[in-house]
Amino acid sequence: MRFRTGASPPGTTPGVRPGLGIGRDTVKALHALGTGVIAVSRTNTDLVSLSKQCPGIETVCVDLGDWEATEQALGNVGPVDLLVNNAAMLLKQPFLEVTKDVFDRTFSVNLRSVVQVSQIVARGMIQRGVPGSIVNVSSMVAHVTFPNLAVYSSTKGAMTTLTKVMAAELGPYKIRVNSVNPTVVPTAMSQKVLTDPDFARKLKERHPLRKFAEMEDVVNSILFLLSDRSASTSGSGILVDAGYLAS
Repeated sequence: MRFRTGASPPGTTPGVRPGLGIGRDTVKALHALGTGVIAVSRTNTDLVSLSKQCPGIETVCVDLGDWEATEQALGNVGPVDLLVNNAAMLLKQPFLEVTKDVFDRTFSVNLRSVVQVSQIVARGMIQRGVPGSIVNVSSMVAHVTFPNLAVYSSTKGAMTTLTKVMAAELGPYKIRVNSVNPTVVPTAMSQKVLTDPDFARKLKERHPLRKFAEMEDVVNSILFLLSDRSASTSGSGILVDAGYLAS
């Protein structure tokens, strides 16, 4: 399997789950490299606008939090050799106010969908006898605590272990699995965490580089893990956190 500028290897198609933010910019970057892309989102208007920006991509509209609908929509997708699991939702609740609905919905979108879509794609790779790469988009909150993010942080902490398990079990089939763990990036989801300007300022000051991550920084890490330049990297996580964990 090769992943290179201006060319896409026969049968190599990345599956990316974009709506807005990291997923969308990843699709645009892969499309610019001449790679075929299957983009998945629950919001059709996002897919329509993305198709206009990236002519030739395939799109699938489905709620990845719905197991049956996802199986129907993606059960026969492919061939896919590269997968980016990026679907996520964030609803702020203090720990003592966490509700069953928020817990179940967040885990179904942020974690269960990773299991389901990765199973579908990995089985296809194994059946075709091709190597592949899966990148799970996680967060630095898999390793640190933020107020009111008990459920969201738990999904990302679980993703860290899931990534390692997937790497161990899929490795014999030459399928690599890694994650990227960014700090705050300029997305609508991140703005939910930064509603308090004073908190945002203090948080930025805790980063040794005195900045949050740029979208391009995260996308470049994803591209690296998808490519053969990371051929010996599996079960790992790239922290795109401006040094936050070092502080």
